[in-house]
Amino acid sequence: MTSAAASPLLTAPIGPTIVRLAAPNMAAMVVSMVTLMAEAWYVGRLGTEALAGLALAFPMMMLVMMLSAGSFGGTITGAVARRLGAGDRAGAETLAWHAVMLVVLLGALCSLVFLLGGRLIYTLLGGAGAGREQALAYSDALFLGCVALWLANALAAIVRATGHMQVAARALLAGSALQVVSAGLLVFGPGPLPAMGIAGAAAGIVIGTTLSSILLLRYLTAQCAEIRLRIRGVPFSLTTMAALLRQGALASVNPFCTLASVLVITAFIARLGVDVLAGYGIGARLELLLVPMIFGFGAASTVMVGVHFGAHAHDRGLRAGWTAALYSAALCGLVGVAVALFPGLWANLFTDSEAVRAACRSYLQIAGPFYAFYGASLCLYFGSQGAGRVAWPVVASLTRVLVIALGCLAIARNPDAAAAPFFWVIAAGLLVQGLITGLAIRLGAWTRGRSPTPPQPLIHRS
Repeated sequence: MTSAAASPLLTAPIGPTIVRLAAPNMAAMVVSMVTLMAEAWYVGRLGTEALAGLALAFPMMMLVMMLSAGSFGGTITGAVARRLGAGDRAGAETLAWHAVMLVVLLGALCSLVFLLGGRLIYTLLGGAGAGREQALAYSDALFLGCVALWLANALAAIVRATGHMQVAARALLAGSALQVVSAGLLVFGPGPLPAMGIAGAAAGIVIGTTLSSILLLRYLTAQCAEIRLRIRGVPFSLTTMAALLRQGALASVNPFCTLASVLVITAFIARLGVDVLAGYGIGARLELLLVPMIFGFGAASTVMVGVHFGAHAHDRGLRAGWTAALYSAALCGLVGVAVALFPGLWANLFTDSEAVRAACRSYLQIAGPFYAFYGASLCLYFGSQGAGRVAWPVVASLTRVLVIALGCLAIARNPDAAAAPFFWVIAAGLLVQGLITGLAIRLGAWTRGRSPTPPQPLIHRS
């Protein structure tokens, strides 16, 4: 059994260590976003109907990505890191194996839901005609191999718990590179290859995540010094799997709230006309570029907080969580203030329409200064996964949705309402989410009721 003191994360300088852990994750996430842009470019060559189908199916793919990588991935990283911090290698290996079994089941469930109910789902989302058929072609190809996506993210989460961020990043980068190449070949079908159209883009995701899964599985079964993923000798424990499922399900409320916020805002802003909607869309796209930076610090926070709370170094674990959150807030705040002061730098990149640019500038000038709260709250959400306490970040996300919904309803009562009040509601939602999350953790959400003694090794129940 590995000693808790053997973990260098427990004694390394907090600030530099968080930066070192965050950098590979940021790189991997940035490349993943570039990969998604390449996918959109491929599909764009197929015509408007294919683009409409991708627009319909893409949110479902992103939801699965957020669930597998963020919600359940963060839960797995935090749980395994806490066991490693406590010196319970056997318990960490047990958790890792049960996490793999759980995500395989969840991936199979996702496949079943979308393969059998995809047509109904996309119809309810407003799809019809050729656009819906294109969405189904993409969706069927993706969810036929959905288990690979869940497995790659779970295995990467286990590797991150050991502190080897660069190993997880390299495997995901290799998968992204293969995805770009294979998607391009399968979409257009040069030479003897079949031209799969939009389905080829989804097949590229499956192929890329399969490679990532293989590389990560090989590392965890044969090379990782801190933990070994073993099939034999690990008794099945329904209690262990249920605990992971319960925590991951609670953490999953956050991405659903994010999706709900986008749907509510879009529904109200769409009433102001296509120019305002397009301008808001361009401005909000900047938030997508913040996610890789936040995830980098967030994943580092999950590991650092998890290891320290496992070792019962609660004070130092709290400092690590707050340090990561401050880094994230500073970076997001810097970007937000920059685009608020010079909104044309972003707005002018995407359109020549002055009406669209004006709407985008208005959004950035209002919401940009509040990006710091977004960065802090999301990073603290990841840190909460390390502490095993995600209830208050979830409450904060739900409150943000409520603030946005009620605010938009109030503004919409005025038929002459302009876009700016809606943008202020968005900013208020970011502020409220950040304040609730930060205040809850400051008042002891991570430490209240903690046992003063280290946890006992996991008890296996057959």
